[in-house]
Amino acid sequence: MHFRDYDTGGFYDEMFAGAGEARAGSRLLVERVEALLDGDLLRRQQAAEIALYNMGITFNVYGGEEGEEKIFPFDIIPRIIEADEWAPIERGLAQRITALNLFIDDLYHEQRILRDKVVPEDLVKSCPAFREQCMGIDPPGGIWCHITGTDLVRDGDGVFRVLEDNLRCPSGVSYVIENRQILKRTFPHVFRASHVRPVDDYPIRLRESLQELAPHTDSATVVLLTPGPYNSAYFEHAFLAQQMGIELVEGNDLFVQDSAVFMRTTRGPQRVDVIYRRIDDDFLDPHSFREDSALGVPGLMEVFRAGRIALANAPGTGVADDKVIYAFVPEIIRYYLDEDAILPNVETFLCWREADMGYVLANLDKLVVKPASESGGYGMLVGPHSTKEEQAEFADRIKANPRNYIAQPTLALSRAPVIVGEHFEGRHVDLRPFILHGAEPYILPGGLTRVALKKGSLVVNSSQGGGSKDTWVLDREPDNVSFVDASVMPPVTDHES
Repeated sequence: MHFRDYDTGGFYDEMFAGAGEARAGSRLLVERVEALLDGDLLRRQQAAEIALYNMGITFNVYGGEEGEEKIFPFDIIPRIIEADEWAPIERGLAQRITALNLFIDDLYHEQRILRDKVVPEDLVKSCPAFREQCMGIDPPGGIWCHITGTDLVRDGDGVFRVLEDNLRCPSGVSYVIENRQILKRTFPHVFRASHVRPVDDYPIRLRESLQELAPHTDSATVVLLTPGPYNSAYFEHAFLAQQMGIELVEGNDLFVQDSAVFMRTTRGPQRVDVIYRRIDDDFLDPHSFREDSALGVPGLMEVFRAGRIALANAPGTGVADDKVIYAFVPEIIRYYLDEDAILPNVETFLCWREADMGYVLANLDKLVVKPASESGGYGMLVGPHSTKEEQAEFADRIKANPRNYIAQPTLALSRAPVIVGEHFEGRHVDLRPFILHGAEPYILPGGLTRVALKKGSLVVNSSQGGGSKDTWVLDREPDNVSFVDASVMPPVTDHES
């Protein structure tokens, strides 16, 4: 397989600056792929898929048979980001999460930003993820959003923009780690010569950041709270718990007694200090949120409010990833940090504004319309790919509940080459870097590159048929290594690293 016939299609391409002109960070990889013997690349792709299958790297699909599991599709051609491109992304994400954390803390205390009318109060109070139950709570260190996944896209001019923030239970980091293990075996020599920044230490960093939250103890007991095996991200829950060396628990494994949280074990009750929760606020505590929830821990919020348990992420953080609030993040950054946003938003129309709604209704065939609180690519309209009937249906939805809808231009998302049959084709991609917020924000180098595997599609979510790539953030320029003589290169094996 060769790149000589690869067509960038007029989009910004992650690997090629033009026809046959590889970007500086990708030249070594392109040269290696071009030097492979016939059929070798496809064999490596098949070996990667078998490895993923054997590792059980799956996600559950809702809407079909309950608990239907699928292997997360994976393309072995990595997406490469050079060091000078990554540096402003890293600074911009640290700036953004710092401001959003200050915003959340303000909302649940003095609400200065609302009094100063920077963000409209009715938008915040009408947000389903704003929790009156969290008013006055002081989480450890004043940190609410400990783990964040911020979705970035690159537009037709090559500019990275923030598409949305995910501050509740962001998923996908397990695929980042497992994808990397596969790629280190698939292109071991290119990987070493490219000086790729590591991602393997994420579980250690995550555990350390969770342990730092523990109130009143030096030897914290940390657990990961999962809704159970039918959840779409259950593989990740189990993976992260195993990698961190902590217990994976469900709600009925925990109970509240004497103003503390305990875990049931074969040796008797054990005090729990930190819960990394992967269930939504609604199901966290039936005494405080949904009374019919069987997934949470009765009385948990009372213990949290008393400062006797740490929760990551803290309840109430979802107010900051509401897609309407997202439109105000540049103003939020300026308000709390007195800085301009390093990473720009995508232009966003808010349907609760009369003028914006008029524009959206008149241009449904050109815009992407999203509900404010949905995720996973559900409930959205991609205008250019929609029918007149779908547009009419969305017009009715918007008119009935304008607060719940935003619209954005249909961006010319950047593309990257993927293996299709026995040749390469361009597919649209986004990027979800993961941020750990402790004393200082830590940004995982790279993150999850999601790929819209359907030709022409702009929807990258796994639930909508998307796949993933490994993301290589380079520490410096690759070495000057030649792979022209493919015969001297050893075949890929499971033992190469």
